[in-house]
Amino acid sequence: MKTAFVIIISMLLYVSLSAQEEPLKLGIAGLTHGHVGWILGREHKSDINMVGIYEKNRELAQKLSEQYGFSMDIVYNSMDEMLKAAKPDAVAAFGNIKDHLSVVEACASKGVHVMVEKPLAVSLEDAKKMEALANKHGIHLLTNYETSWYETNFKAKSLMEEGKIGGLRKAIIRDGHKGPKKIGVSKEFLEWLTDPDLNGGGAIMDFGCYGANLMTWLMKGKKPNSVTAVTQQLQPENNPNVDDDATIILTYDTAMAILEPSWNWPIGRKDMELYGEKGALYSENANQLRIRLSTGYSSYTEETLFFKDRPVPYDDPFSVLAAVINGSLVLERYGPYTLENNMIAMEILQASVDSSKSGKTIHLE
Repeated sequence: MKTAFVIIISMLLYVSLSAQEEPLKLGIAGLTHGHVGWILGREHKSDINMVGIYEKNRELAQKLSEQYGFSMDIVYNSMDEMLKAAKPDAVAAFGNIKDHLSVVEACASKGVHVMVEKPLAVSLEDAKKMEALANKHGIHLLTNYETSWYETNFKAKSLMEEGKIGGLRKAIIRDGHKGPKKIGVSKEFLEWLTDPDLNGGGAIMDFGCYGANLMTWLMKGKKPNSVTAVTQQLQPENNPNVDDDATIILTYDTAMAILEPSWNWPIGRKDMELYGEKGALYSENANQLRIRLSTGYSSYTEETLFFKDRPVPYDDPFSVLAAVINGSLVLERYGPYTLENNMIAMEILQASVDSSKSGKTIHLE
């Protein structure tokens, strides 16, 4: 009841404050990321006004202009040109992951807030530079994950904290699909997604970040004691320069997490299983959650719950960005979008890459 009351008050506060705000002027940095359609094809809402796009590939920009209906007049050939001409309040990065650092470098000193697509950076070194710039210039630096929109994940966390399944002992988080080439991503997306310098790795970075982000959130910012990772390349013909399958094991004082990012799943998936002392929670997708409670050695009760999308503004990452910037929304500590969460997620990812290359377990400080 208390949780529901807080949610209702937060929503009313958001609606009240956001109604008084001018639309957020949003710039776009890059168009090569496959997720860029989320903003270009976003239904009209009064909270965001897309004012400028930086993209050097004019052919790609023209193609997307025709597809989504934006004017080529707002497309600029350099980041600085876009910032000076469009004067955005915030920039959403939709280029390769290595470019995230340069986007923050260009925006931070001008007081322009930034939201990047997951993961935060290609390396912990880059992430630390981004964090330092964000803190120095007082900008918001958010990271967007699709799983941040899943009401099932939030309900699972709430039920776990209420003691529904007892203390958490094991989490299994699986993310991925058949592979970028097999699912037919654009050539511009595929070029950098399978480049170890531009993406930081293959599946281990592209989908390992989801589990690292969710575990940091579930554990309320507690870092794992150790990280052990193994990678494979099962599609060398499609992903010759990067891994396409990984298993990451995180150990905590009283729990273990197994992350399974892969470009070899026969189906697309972003699911999470939480096992406690008394039962299990299966967050199968954005809207379906199973609860299984033990009643004996091999017997149990099972209930399946169905949820609608998350409430406004949490149902849309750009609404979240606008609400955070205008002050109508304060994100929970170590929430999935937050910089504090994603700095720990980057420690986990960096340790995972290092472990997979060295064959050794990495112990975090």
